[in-house]
Amino acid sequence: MEGVRRGCGFGSPVMMVVAFAVVLLVVVVPEVSATRWIVGANMGWTTNVNYTIWAKDKHFYNGDWLFFVYDRNQMNVLEVNKTDYESCNSDHPLQNWTRGAGRDVVPLNVTRNYYFISGKGFCFGGMKLAVHVENPPPPPTAAPLNEKGASPCFNLRGQYVLPAVLAIGALWDAFVRIW
Repeated sequence: MEGVRRGCGFGSPVMMVVAFAVVLLVVVVPEVSATRWIVGANMGWTTNVNYTIWAKDKHFYNGDWLFFVYDRNQMNVLEVNKTDYESCNSDHPLQNWTRGAGRDVVPLNVTRNYYFISGKGFCFGGMKLAVHVENPPPPPTAAPLNEKGASPCFNLRGQYVLPAVLAIGALWDAFVRIW
């Protein structure tokens, strides 16, 4: 009776699991990498907060979100151009993000400068935010593999271990955030 040879080819069960994990990594990672910024952190969108200082040490990337939390009966969220931002002019907003609930989300889906103010005079009290949105940095490059003395099967499996670990971590992170 002949023994079953388990190879390292793509048809092996291990490689199937690894390939599935890699596919999951490609699908899940872009959603996990976006950041939802609560504007003003625990203070929210209100007066007497310096939003320039709040935004200074942060990097806003294409795909991130701004989450404005404020008193819906008094304030609003208006996107304006740079001139209207500097002069607190809310007469001609580019976009009114106010939806009436006081919990408004603004997608940052274009790499450019965004300018937000609150009308009704609140801009003069400091309710203005400017953010620069940039493309995310490229992922780090992997170090070259030392192929001396390694079997072809080992090298093939090694190419999938790190992505599989990252995929499992991303899935775990997504699971934890949902529950």
